[in-house]
Amino acid sequence: MKKVLLINGHQRYEGFAEGKLNKTLIDTAKELLSSLGCEIKTTIVEKGYEVAEELEKYKWADAVFVQTPVYWMSVPWIFKKYIDEVHTVGIGEVLCKDDGRTRSDLSKKYGSGGLLNGKKYMISTTWNAPLEAFEDSKQFFEGKGVDGVFMWLHKNYQFFGMDPLKTFACYNVLKNANVEEDLKRFKQHLENEFNK
Repeated sequence: MKKVLLINGHQRYEGFAEGKLNKTLIDTAKELLSSLGCEIKTTIVEKGYEVAEELEKYKWADAVFVQTPVYWMSVPWIFKKYIDEVHTVGIGEVLCKDDGRTRSDLSKKYGSGGLLNGKKYMISTTWNAPLEAFEDSKQFFEGKGVDGVFMWLHKNYQFFGMDPLKTFACYNVLKNANVEEDLKRFKQHLENEFNK
C-alpha cells in the first residue's frame, strides 16, 4: 500500500465543531504514512472537490483512509453528499461495474460487482460517546462497537471490492478528550495496519 488517499470528511460548526482534531489526525496520517514511504493525495471535503478528480484518486490509490467526525450516529452531511456524488458517478467503469448480479449467472450475488479488488480502506472516527458506550451491551450502542454503527460505510467500500483495515476511533472528545493519548494510539494503529 504505497499510494494512499486521505479523505477528511469534517464539517465545521462555529464554536462547536471546529475540526481541529480531525485535521490533526489527517496531518498525522500524512506525516506518518509519508515516513513509511507512502505517496499521499488528500481530499478535504469541506474545501470542495471535483467528482472526476476524486474518481481518478480512487483509481490511483492502493488504500483509502477516511477521517470523519460522527454527527448524529453518521457522517456530516457534506461528506454524505460527497459519497453520494462520487460513488454514484463511479458506477460503471471506476468503482464498480454494477451491483454484481446477472440473469445469466445466478451464482453472482448482490455486491459482487466491485472493480477495486485488492485495494484497502480504513475508517477513522471521532466521537463524543465514551468507549464503554460501544463495548457494554447494556449501554447505548448495545455492544455493537464502532464497526456495527458504521456498517453502512464499510459496505460502501466493500461494494467496490475493497478490503477493510482495522477501524480507529477517538472517544469522549467533547467531555473528556485525551488528544495526546489518542495521537499515540493513532500512530501505533497506522504503523500496525500500513506496515504489514
